[in-house]
Amino acid sequence: MHQGLKRGSTRAVVRRALLVAVLGAMALAISGIAAGVASAETTWLCKPGIANNPCESSLTSTTEFANGATLPENAKDNPNAPIDCFYVYPTVSSQFTENANLEIGPEERQIAIDQASRFSQTCKVYAPIYPQLTIPAINTPGGITPEGSAKAYIGVLTAFEEYLAVYNHGRGFVLIGHSQGALMLEQLVKEQIDTNSALRKQLVSAILLGGNVLVPKGKTEGGSFKTVPSCQVAGQTHCVVAYSSFLKEPPNPSFFGRVSSPLLGGTVTEEEVKKDEVLCVNPSVFVQGNSAGPLLRYESTTPFPGLLGPYVKAPKGSTPWVSMPGQYTGQCERANGATWLQLTDVGGPADKREQIAEVLGPLWGTHLEDVNVALGNLVGLTALQSGVYQLEGLIQIGRA
Repeated sequence: MHQGLKRGSTRAVVRRALLVAVLGAMALAISGIAAGVASAETTWLCKPGIANNPCESSLTSTTEFANGATLPENAKDNPNAPIDCFYVYPTVSSQFTENANLEIGPEERQIAIDQASRFSQTCKVYAPIYPQLTIPAINTPGGITPEGSAKAYIGVLTAFEEYLAVYNHGRGFVLIGHSQGALMLEQLVKEQIDTNSALRKQLVSAILLGGNVLVPKGKTEGGSFKTVPSCQVAGQTHCVVAYSSFLKEPPNPSFFGRVSSPLLGGTVTEEEVKKDEVLCVNPSVFVQGNSAGPLLRYESTTPFPGLLGPYVKAPKGSTPWVSMPGQYTGQCERANGATWLQLTDVGGPADKREQIAEVLGPLWGTHLEDVNVALGNLVGLTALQSGVYQLEGLIQIGRA
């Protein structure tokens, strides 16, 4: 791919790259070829104490309301946060190789700011650089291989092992991932946490967005994970938050929200389609159900670099962040075999705030907004879960 590539062609590249990254991760889940590979020392994108940490960047924000009024918000990171967050970023690399190298590029820095930095209010954020499957790799026929997929996952796995061995010290942790990052963490939960009672106790929650986590219809656990359930009440711990956002019912087929999605590798049976559904946990409500709640949207005002730049809409603002509370509501919907987080614009005709669009097309829904449209809700949720987790520890101590 070259700088002279037309916009339409670039959009196709971005779509295919995200799809191939997902399929590669699924192929890895089946093949299991990652076993026995030696680990290497991790390059940390975010880690407490490192210089130029993007996850400890300014959180200063301007709150914009539907009537045009604004208020300043001066949130700060918490260096004494009682829990950790382990964050794995989505497909962003513009490098011209199958797997990204371990250099910290502008895309990795900005996505950490956009998606992970605000969690520094409630947790100490650890984010590894991993050899993810890149966007340009799919320009070459056969550019994505099982070995490349395995390499990406191994990078996440070895970083998590290093985090546990060197930095965790028995603290509770939240897993946070989106898109390719969510799929990597889904595999990690299956292999490392689902069958490990000690790690399940340390798992405060797993926030896995845009990754098609599956559960049996009408159930809160099973499907993708055997023992880790979905979060049903705000403050519940040792559970999973997952959803894919859309402005309307996902088309059939679509890349998210449907069990029969091509993102699952085309291997699901009719029985699985009948039995399972894609998990939707609404972060805007206290108790899961059919109700809608206000989404606390936060957007970085810094333009996104690289190939995704034309599709990530950064609002204008005089502060590093703009928040748009009450612009959208979120509601888990189920219809015609699809399950999704419905985004509904409730700002009214006079609301001039930046609207959310399906910039990658209807098959993707609002995939690029999965995190930021509810970022305030998710940060608040981790704060509540952290408090409950600490209380659980005190109760255990009292019983000892």
